[in-house]
This record gives sequence, C-alpha cells and structure tokens, in this order.
Amino acid sequence: MPPSDRLALASAIIDSLQNSPVAKPERVGAIQRMRGLLRTDQPAPTDQEVAEMLEARRLEKF
Repeated sequence: MPPSDRLALASAIIDSLQNSPVAKPERVGAIQRMRGLLRTDQPAPTDQEVAEMLEARRLEKF
C-alpha cells in the first residue's frame, strides 16, 4: 500500500475514533453500582485486623 494511502487510512481511523461518542453515563452508572456492592454497615478493618486476616489466609494456604 503506498504511503499516501496508508496515511489516508490512518487519518480515517483517527477521525472515526474522535467522532465516536464516549458512553460516560454508562461508565458512571457502573461505578456507582460497584460502590454499592462494596458498601457495608460495618466499619473498615483496622491495620491490625487486616494483618491478622492475611496471616490466617497464609496459614490456610500452607
């Protein structure tokens, strides 16, 4: 393919990407749903509790 044709093709691809609408509302909605899945009534574990959970998990593995 000659360089001028390749450049025209690359330009057409770039133009098509720039003109494509980005689905931000869908992304925002998905983020909100994920936050809802992570939400809990319990307080976040302390560093000590996390360390204990990690140690317990390591012991379970081996």
